[in-house]
Amino acid sequence: MADNIARVFAAATAPDPTRPLLTWYDDATGERTELSGATCANWVAKTANLLVDGLGLGPGDTARVLLPPHWQTAAVLLGAWSAGLTVAEDPGDVDVLFVAVGRLAEADAWSAGDRYVLALDPFALPMRQVPPGFADFVSEVRVHGDHFTPYAGPGPDDADLLARAAARAEDLGISPDARVLIDVDALPDPVDWLLAPLTAHASTVLCANPDPTRLPSRATSERVTQTLP
Repeated sequence: MADNIARVFAAATAPDPTRPLLTWYDDATGERTELSGATCANWVAKTANLLVDGLGLGPGDTARVLLPPHWQTAAVLLGAWSAGLTVAEDPGDVDVLFVAVGRLAEADAWSAGDRYVLALDPFALPMRQVPPGFADFVSEVRVHGDHFTPYAGPGPDDADLLARAAARAEDLGISPDARVLIDVDALPDPVDWLLAPLTAHASTVLCANPDPTRLPSRATSERVTQTLP
């Protein structure tokens, strides 16, 4: 079993980097964003370069990600894992914090050297007003390079996360190379909506605030082969 998240991500995108890897819907806002494997890899690389070149972080350092399921959350998490960081769960000191603009109150539980806020704009536009004490993730990440060479070894939590992801892919019945529609409100854990499909080399259609009346036509238009949960 693979024990390196960056290699699993690379293997999932390698067969055809141009195919849709992650398609994001939010039925509350009408948002639809589609990322090919290559586009997602660029965002992941930019995030990893921000962490390594911009902040001087690497293996042994920690991040906290206070973000809901979202395509930008996927980039942040995969970028952090590619850079060898541990994504912490328990409140305390971390080296870098990523927080959604709607969850700023939760940031007080974390002491972080660097703090980034994400508006999760549908077009990844920069924020017009950035809260004091934070940097705008989108503005900062865009200036970094599109390519990153991940560390050869696994991050501290990679083996455990990938073992959990492989088990969840089996539990959820995610078939290899499937096109999976996932209700992220029902499956908010990134092990379920992000890592489990990657371990199966599946592509995803992620839906937040799903409108049940739209799902059948969406499944058809997106060529979905499986629907979860």
